[in-house]
Amino acid sequence: MRDGDAGLLARASAPPRILGRIRGARPGPTIIALGGIHGNEPAGVHAARRVVSRLERARPPLRGDFIALSGNRRALEIGTRFVDRDLNRNWTDVRLRALPADPGAVTSCHEDAEQRDLFDRLTTLSREAGAGEVYFLDLHTSSAEGAPFTTIGDTLRHRSFALEFPLPVVLGLEEQINDSLLEYMNALGHVTLGVEAGRHDHPGSVDRHEAVLWLALRAAGLLDPEHIPDLEAHRRLLAESVRGLPRIVEVLHRHVVSPDDRFRMEPGFGNFSPVERGRLLAADRRGEIRALRAGLILLPLYQGQGDDGFFLCRAVRPLWLRISALLRRLRLGSLLHLLPGVARHPDRPQTLVVDTRIARFYPMEFFHLLGYRKLRREGTRLVVSRRLHDTGPPRRRPEPQDR
Repeated sequence: MRDGDAGLLARASAPPRILGRIRGARPGPTIIALGGIHGNEPAGVHAARRVVSRLERARPPLRGDFIALSGNRRALEIGTRFVDRDLNRNWTDVRLRALPADPGAVTSCHEDAEQRDLFDRLTTLSREAGAGEVYFLDLHTSSAEGAPFTTIGDTLRHRSFALEFPLPVVLGLEEQINDSLLEYMNALGHVTLGVEAGRHDHPGSVDRHEAVLWLALRAAGLLDPEHIPDLEAHRRLLAESVRGLPRIVEVLHRHVVSPDDRFRMEPGFGNFSPVERGRLLAADRRGEIRALRAGLILLPLYQGQGDDGFFLCRAVRPLWLRISALLRRLRLGSLLHLLPGVARHPDRPQTLVVDTRIARFYPMEFFHLLGYRKLRREGTRLVVSRRLHDTGPPRRRPEPQDR
C-alpha cells in the first residue's frame, strides 16, 4: 500500500478525539481503546465506532467505563502515517513537559499538538478511573499481509490478559521500540495490549479489531458473556486467522531504517513468514540485507514512512512462561545482584548493570525469565531493568510528573 492511500477503508474528515464513551451503571474497570495513532491505520477507528454504536443501541448492563479514542487526527484525514513525526514515539516525561501547554498553539510540528491533547485526555481518563483497573488497547495494522497478533510488555498481569485472546502473543517488541505510548501507559501501572490486526487497507482488519474489543470487554470484566453479541463468532474469527501459528513468540532482532537508506523490502513477506539464515530480505543504498538468523519475520515494511524495516522472532515454548511465572512469584529476581558480574545500578532502582565479560553465561533470556528488560548495551556492560507492576497494580497510580 502506498503512503497516503487508505485503500478499501475510505478516509473521512478528521475524527474527534473521543469517538465514544459508554459509562456503566455500576463501578468497574476502565477500557481505553486507541485507534489510528498512525494515520494510515484507520481500521482501529472504524472498529471502535462499530462497538460504541452497538453498545449505545443495546445498552447492556456494563460495569465500569469504555472509551474509544482516535490518535493522529490530521494524519488520519490525509491517510499518511504521520505529518511531521511519528506520534508513537517520544512518550517520555521530558518530552511531554516540553510540549506547548495549549494543544491549539501553533508549532512547527503538527504532532506536538496531537500529543499534548492526547496526553491530556489520557491523564484525565486515568484520574477518573480512580482505583479501578485500567486497560489500554493500542490498535494497529501493518503494510504487509499476514496474521494478526498481540504485543505486550512481559509482566504476569499482561500475560494473563493477552492469553484471553486466541492470537499469538509477541514478547520483546517494547525493548526494540523506544518510548512508545504503550510502554508509557504500562509504566503508569495500566494493563496494556498492542494489537496488530492485518493489512492497513483490508476490511478484515476492522473485523478483527472489533472482535478484539468485544473479547476485551469480557476479559476485563465490563460485560458478562451473555451480553456480548456473537461472542463465540468473534473468538472463532480470530482463532481461524492464526491457525497453525505459535502461541508465543519472542522478538530477537529489529532492522532500523531511515529515509536516507532507500530501504526496499523484497516482495512476498508477511507476518510470521519463515525465513532461513542468510535469506535475502531487503536492500538499501549499502547493498543487500540478509537474515542474520533463521526465524519468523514480523512487520516487513512496504510503505515509505516508518523506521522499522522488519523484525525477526522465534517461537517460545509455553513451558518457559510457566517457569518464568514461578521464578517471579518467588521473587528470585531480587537476588540477581548477588551473582558474579551483576551489580545494582548506582542511581536507578530496579535496575542492574551486567558486566558481560564476567556474566557471559547469563544471556538476556535469563534476565527475561526473571522479569527484566534490556534498556541498553554500553560496550561490555548490559543495563537491564525490572518491569514495573509485574504481578499486581500499583498501590497508587503514579501521576506523569512523579516518574
